[in-house]
Amino acid sequence: MGSILSTTGSTAKSMDRHETSGTDPNKRVKVSTYEYEMNPRIIPTLPDELSFQILARLPRIHYLNLKMVSRAWKAAITSHELSQLRRELGISEEWLYVLTKVEANKLDWYALDPVLQKWQRLPPMPSFVNEDESNRTGSSGFRMWNVVGSSIRIADFVRGWFWRRNGLDQMPFCGCSVGVANGYLYVVGGFSKSVALNCVWRYDPFLNLWEEASPMMTGRAFCKATFLNGKLYVVGGVSRGRNGLLPLRSAEVFDPKTGLWTELPEMPFAKAQVLPPAFLADVLKPIATGMAPYKGKLYVPQSLYSWPFFFDIGGEIYDPELNSWSTMPDGLGDGWPARQAGTKLGIVMDDKLYTLEPSSSLDSGQIKRYNCEEDTWVTITPEVPVNDFTDAEAPYLLAGLHGRLHVITKAANNTLQVMQAVVQNNADNMASEENVLWTTVASRNFGTAELVSCQVLDV
Repeated sequence: MGSILSTTGSTAKSMDRHETSGTDPNKRVKVSTYEYEMNPRIIPTLPDELSFQILARLPRIHYLNLKMVSRAWKAAITSHELSQLRRELGISEEWLYVLTKVEANKLDWYALDPVLQKWQRLPPMPSFVNEDESNRTGSSGFRMWNVVGSSIRIADFVRGWFWRRNGLDQMPFCGCSVGVANGYLYVVGGFSKSVALNCVWRYDPFLNLWEEASPMMTGRAFCKATFLNGKLYVVGGVSRGRNGLLPLRSAEVFDPKTGLWTELPEMPFAKAQVLPPAFLADVLKPIATGMAPYKGKLYVPQSLYSWPFFFDIGGEIYDPELNSWSTMPDGLGDGWPARQAGTKLGIVMDDKLYTLEPSSSLDSGQIKRYNCEEDTWVTITPEVPVNDFTDAEAPYLLAGLHGRLHVITKAANNTLQVMQAVVQNNADNMASEENVLWTTVASRNFGTAELVSCQVLDV
């Protein structure tokens, strides 16, 4: 990082260019780009360069309070210099971001610093307000204002495909999806008054605020989003059709560097093509039920849906280099366990794909890992203590944090638990119920709030 000079005057002007030093005409120094008015130095007795070095080494959980010290501190903490310096120093912190549904139309985000075991509540997400209630043909009439909500479960919503088509107009906000890209948390799509939205918002962890990003090319809800090779991919979901909800085969990718979305080839749903077209149109709906970035490609499990049943049809793989889809291996797709309402979890750590298979009673589960050589799912942790929340939107979540698998669930007393499995005396690399110890990394009582989703940001 270049030197940052301070002036002796009472005010300072923001600069991001190189200027000639007054003491040495051949020496060029970089002046800070952050802005402040009252105090020309971050810490009055120290050069700004040293002050930035100090701030960069502080845990990020303290930045929210440190911004209130002065305008100079706030400008420094929210500046690009600080985030860039942390990257240059190799300082980063993995935080867990958990999305919860508090009540009928309200979602709340919480961030966990797992090292200090401290929680931070994020500012409310913007929401959608229709500027023209009579215009229900698209999402262009929507702007973002209050708080996004997710009032109904995906199973209840999809039931409207068949039984409550005329009631879709009364459905509040729901079905947004979340992903990460380049140190930002993204919220994409969703429904508002039965209109599929293409709006995209992102959370900046240094600024601690939500910003509007470029909208998607297609309005969609209940889509799948994930990060791969520096880009955010979104596939599937549903939109509004003439006779209810219309499943989407389309996909698109967002490049944070250019701020542009690019359309991808549609998912072919090859295994579903053996059925008559009329049967697919009226009875069974092909949908994407999950997505994971694995070995440089997108792995998308798929199902045919007819309320209240899901029929697995394996899945398909998107290759970004070839820009094409291929059929997923049978063992991977058919053996990928479903969570609730047909959704399938999958996270990747150290180039290995993991999932969690619930028991029939939904009070426990098994951690499984995919063996690509044998095309099978192998149980590596036979007993995961998750609780029975059959009415919850997401009874449990998976996250890869600090190189270890974590399970997020709620205890019977409404306490949210972030648990980590520690395998003891595991010489043969095989887990058993006796040598797996589950430890609680962090916990917090969220009352009646339900789990919705989670992401991990490393910034």
